[in-house]
Amino acid sequence: MTKLSRILLSVAVVAAATAAVPSPPARAQAPGTYISSSGGPGRFPLATAGRAAPIVVSADDHAGVVRVAGDLQADIERVTGVRPALAKDEVPSQDDVVLVGTIGRSPLIDRLISTGKLDVSGIAGRWETSLEQVVQNPAPGVRRAFVIAGSDQRGTIYGAYNVSRQIGVSPWYWWDDVPARHRDALYVLPGRHTQGTPKVKYRGFFINDENPNLGTWAPRHFGPGKAQGYPGGFNGGFYAKVFEVMLRLKANYLWPAVWGRAFAEDDPDNHRIASAYGVVMGTSHEAPMMRGIEEWNRHAVAAVRDSQGNIVTPGRDPYGGTGEWSFRRNGEAIKKYWADGIRRMKEQGFEGVVTLGMRGNGDVSLPDGDGIELMRSILASQREILARESGEELESIPQVQTLYKEVQRYWDQGLRPPDDVTVVFCDDNWGNLRKLPDQSLPKRAGGYGMYYHFDYVGGGRNYKWVDTINLASTWEQLDLAYSYGVDRLWVVNVGDMKNEELPLQFFLDYAWDPDRLPLEKLDDWERAYAAQSFGPERAAEIAEVLHEYGRLQARRKPELLNRRISLDPAAPAGIRYDDDTPFGLTSYREMDRVVAEWQHLADKAEKIRKNLPPGYDDAYYQLVHYQVKATANLYELRRAQFTNLLYARQGRAAANAQADLAQARFDADQAMNAHYGELAGGKWKDFQLQPKIGYGDVERYGPNAPWQQPEKDNVALPDAFYPHLVRTQVPEAAELGVAIDGSDRWWPDASGEAVLPAFSPYQAYPAQYVEVFNRGTTPFGYTVTPARPWVSVTPQSGTVTDQVRVTVKVDYSRAPKGRTEVPITVAGAGRQVTVKAVIDNPATRPRGFVEAGGHVAMEAGHYSRAVGPWRVIPGLGRTSDGVTPLPVTAPRQTPGGGSPRLEYTTTLFTTGQVKVSVLLSPRNNALPADGLTYAVSIDDQPPQRVNVTTATGANDTTMNRQWERNTSDNVNVTTTTHTVATPGVHVVKFWMVDPTVVLQRIVVDTGGVLPSYLGPPESRRV
Repeated sequence: MTKLSRILLSVAVVAAATAAVPSPPARAQAPGTYISSSGGPGRFPLATAGRAAPIVVSADDHAGVVRVAGDLQADIERVTGVRPALAKDEVPSQDDVVLVGTIGRSPLIDRLISTGKLDVSGIAGRWETSLEQVVQNPAPGVRRAFVIAGSDQRGTIYGAYNVSRQIGVSPWYWWDDVPARHRDALYVLPGRHTQGTPKVKYRGFFINDENPNLGTWAPRHFGPGKAQGYPGGFNGGFYAKVFEVMLRLKANYLWPAVWGRAFAEDDPDNHRIASAYGVVMGTSHEAPMMRGIEEWNRHAVAAVRDSQGNIVTPGRDPYGGTGEWSFRRNGEAIKKYWADGIRRMKEQGFEGVVTLGMRGNGDVSLPDGDGIELMRSILASQREILARESGEELESIPQVQTLYKEVQRYWDQGLRPPDDVTVVFCDDNWGNLRKLPDQSLPKRAGGYGMYYHFDYVGGGRNYKWVDTINLASTWEQLDLAYSYGVDRLWVVNVGDMKNEELPLQFFLDYAWDPDRLPLEKLDDWERAYAAQSFGPERAAEIAEVLHEYGRLQARRKPELLNRRISLDPAAPAGIRYDDDTPFGLTSYREMDRVVAEWQHLADKAEKIRKNLPPGYDDAYYQLVHYQVKATANLYELRRAQFTNLLYARQGRAAANAQADLAQARFDADQAMNAHYGELAGGKWKDFQLQPKIGYGDVERYGPNAPWQQPEKDNVALPDAFYPHLVRTQVPEAAELGVAIDGSDRWWPDASGEAVLPAFSPYQAYPAQYVEVFNRGTTPFGYTVTPARPWVSVTPQSGTVTDQVRVTVKVDYSRAPKGRTEVPITVAGAGRQVTVKAVIDNPATRPRGFVEAGGHVAMEAGHYSRAVGPWRVIPGLGRTSDGVTPLPVTAPRQTPGGGSPRLEYTTTLFTTGQVKVSVLLSPRNNALPADGLTYAVSIDDQPPQRVNVTTATGANDTTMNRQWERNTSDNVNVTTTTHTVATPGVHVVKFWMVDPTVVLQRIVVDTGGVLPSYLGPPESRRV
């Protein structure tokens, strides 16, 4: 058959396949397992008894399909040790063969369709859809064929890679050295199988913030870039591996690396390779018209102007302009530059999505201002260039305008790009959507897209080191976007890509079909993710570690562990960075509790590692162990560091031991980084260079140090501790010091009484503590004596070398009812200190959450009653679950009466004014409203409405200091004041106003809440 005859046959087959039929055939089965290691009736032997069915593909098919047939061949060999033959066009006369091809492009597939042996009426004509089916007697001399047929190039590619995943090849087999689990035999189950059609059309990611890890490792591993003078560029060898993992994850769209890198110039073959793989190329929000900003920077020198706009120093660019990235001042040159980008796209024939609009050079706002007329002029010029240079109808060319940061102002002020352009809304760089489509507006032909972040460089701090994503929170935001009709294009910033494997795969799986991943199936997804790399036997325990890791990590980015942001009008820019860990060393023993959680998780990860079969350690270290163990180590380092600073201020003899411990934890961190570079025979050398310890040192790293990473030799040096460790010298003579639970002061130095947090039978902890410490080097004897027998201390006496922690307990069955104060005398080294214990022992039996220690703390999911539909999202909150009203597209509600609310039964012993703090996820005002709003009340008092947006003053466009605090703390706290007239049982009510509010917890402060990051532990509930 001639090539022309094949083309004509293909056209006829497609027409027949897409024509209406009187009675539709049986639909292909929903995705599931269709590969087995055991035979049975009707099962197709993909590989068995040391033989593998040959794979046949047409040479006339897309280049990406011909290539993926080779990957399938290699994957079968990885699993079975048997390499199937690979043939083009000619079907061998064997009983069983595998046919891979695209409808309308592969004569092999089209012949099956035309002869009625393959029914593709539910597949043909769809976007990126595949069919996997065993066909009887497909060709002379062939008894059966396992057919992988795609509606288009990527449909076929995804079908082939789905087989690879089904037989046990992880998408991360190369990027994380995941071994394929050996099977002696592989069989395909009978039936029609498909992964369906993706719900989000364009799905992909942005390689960004790639220095120092990827930017150092990739040129070393794949060789330098090919642009003269720019050896740090990423070449086609690197991008081929990126494209492969994209397609294995069912992604189709890429924003290539931009910082000092130019995709088209770093390797002239990069666009060709993208086409050969079948990948759609795009450019980021700051790189319009298929040209990366680095292409401009390499060839242009901007003119320097004075304050009046006069050129002081001439500039140049290849288009005869001034070299300025300014549409007002250098528009003609920039338009020629853009025209070259579109011309290159047409000449090279690669598939792309064209970015419209313009931002300033260097990921900043335009130097020309943000007037709407200017942006209208930019869009009009770009559309004119696109139509002229492409020679195509504009409506046929995918285009986007990404409303990133300040660009959203144009939309808010009424600017609308042409209707066929996809409008891409963005999160705030911390995983919180900033805008959703207004449901009252007409639908756009171009639809809506989303740009999201798993990695970020900027305020309040870079987060680039390891995965810090809570899947529950991500699920809630993706569900929100999809529910509001954002389904044309999704792209996520993944930094180096490696280190973000789990959230990236989840993002792409969800984008493929949100309906397959409802909230109740998140656990199943996590187990399947673990199983694909480590097998089903260990999937549950590994998934449990990864789930807990995401929950703990999302409380606060590890880069932010060394500083707390305080709002201070007297400080520069209204903010003060305190040299103190955000997690309290004293209040509620917060740091100890958090470190214990991390240590427990690291122990579980280590136990799993020791029991893994041979060959899995490298993959486990990369995908699980390193991020868990290294983060746990970092928490221990920070606790030791800040304990050192506290002890040094108090003059404790124990201060230097804590400095030694911090240094030891730093050395352990460096050792883990070094071991990472030894994995897979040194394959990943230089991939763990990302600093995470030295942030904040303004003296060393300049004015951006509060948020920008330290980059001295691209490593975190020992002297990069910030704040720095303190080593002290204490006198030889013994000196008594006393510290108490809940305070960072010490006695007898401190003024005022030493008063322990109030005791109660309903407090979260059954005991408090008193620390007796030495401010000298000579040990001394001590005694601790309570004034009442029903207050006990352990140990009551002993010798203090550095320090001793004494536990204080109360026997409430012997203690009098009501409030009692009991002095406790601490004596040693010739001095004594009196510590007061306050005991609240209620006479009446309470109900619900019980006040103790001057507060009631309640997790959102532990409500007593829900009125209206609400959804509990397990693990979303910093301390427990999140709760949000349903449906997410509901209109704004007026609180009161029978409107939706959550009720929390409490018992309060305090009367008068109390403060109710509501802790919400730090969501933005994404709907067309005056601000994100909720309401709260106690008992039958009128609900108090709280507009979170205006109450906090956080601005996600200017990204002001309050926004920095909310996103860094991963919570938005607002407080109202209420009056409680009588002690007893009361009901705290949280009222729905806006549907996108996510409640994490409620704290009622009756006068005893201590400063802390996570707040008091949840109160006891009777």
